[in-house]
Amino acid sequence: MPPSRVPEPAPAVGAVLEEFVRHLGLERGCSAHTVRAYRGDLLPLLSRIDDVAAIDLALLRRWLADGHAGGAGRSTLARRAAAARTFTAWAHRTGRLATDPGALLVSPRPRTALPAVLDPAETGSLFDAAVSGAAEGEPAAVRDLLILELLYATGMRVGELCGLDVDDVDEERRAVRVLGKGGRERTVVYGVPAATALRRWLDGGRRELARPGSPPALLLGARGGRLDPRIAREVVHRAVAAVPGAPDTGPHGLRHAAATHMMAGGADLRYVQELLGHAKLATTQLYTHVTVERLKVVHEQAHPRA
Repeated sequence: MPPSRVPEPAPAVGAVLEEFVRHLGLERGCSAHTVRAYRGDLLPLLSRIDDVAAIDLALLRRWLADGHAGGAGRSTLARRAAAARTFTAWAHRTGRLATDPGALLVSPRPRTALPAVLDPAETGSLFDAAVSGAAEGEPAAVRDLLILELLYATGMRVGELCGLDVDDVDEERRAVRVLGKGGRERTVVYGVPAATALRRWLDGGRRELARPGSPPALLLGARGGRLDPRIAREVVHRAVAAVPGAPDTGPHGLRHAAATHMMAGGADLRYVQELLGHAKLATTQLYTHVTVERLKVVHEQAHPRA
């Protein structure tokens, strides 16, 4: 049975909601996807009231309790609570609420388990196959190899990858300027295999796919336009599916694999944070679980009472 449609809020409340989402996009620099997510999370809350001033802690708690009763998981409830807190803080700051009830709202912590990732051997098999496919020189295969190489080498998000322009790449320094979440810019580096794939793409594949009206995008689709993230996801899923025993994963899985493998190799946590573009170190600390086995080996080798 399809989920019931959430009714639109009262006109006055709806006008406030639209002003809030404009604030998210224009002032906070949130992506269109993030803005839609906020609006979707807040609609069931705001459709309960006729005036924003009616929001209080009891209403927020009932809203989350109803979500829990309806089967919403911990992560969903935590995300909704975060959206509500952001909204009530803004409403208080702009004079629409006398106090900020969201500041007192407690929500369940989402579970932070990471998805299964490719191990180093599976990653090697993935690239062996991609390199072999690109060797024939077919433009899409050359591009697909670059997609895989850059996602794994830099840990960038698929939207960040598809948003790159040719001028964002500094081949001499093997560095890429990336525009991440919230408009935050960072620089990431890549290694020799990605550099080789990049040069092959720029020398041949991109020139063949480019059209007179093509944008300055680094990655192009079959018709010469900027590569759609959906196509990049399909490329990764198809490549991973060809690796025997590998977990089903997409671009975000390669991002997880990059961070996991670097942490296992002894990379500094702050560097991995910068590589991934995490605003908070706590987000990057999810990857520290992979170092436990390495720590055990070091402990057994170095500690006198191991």
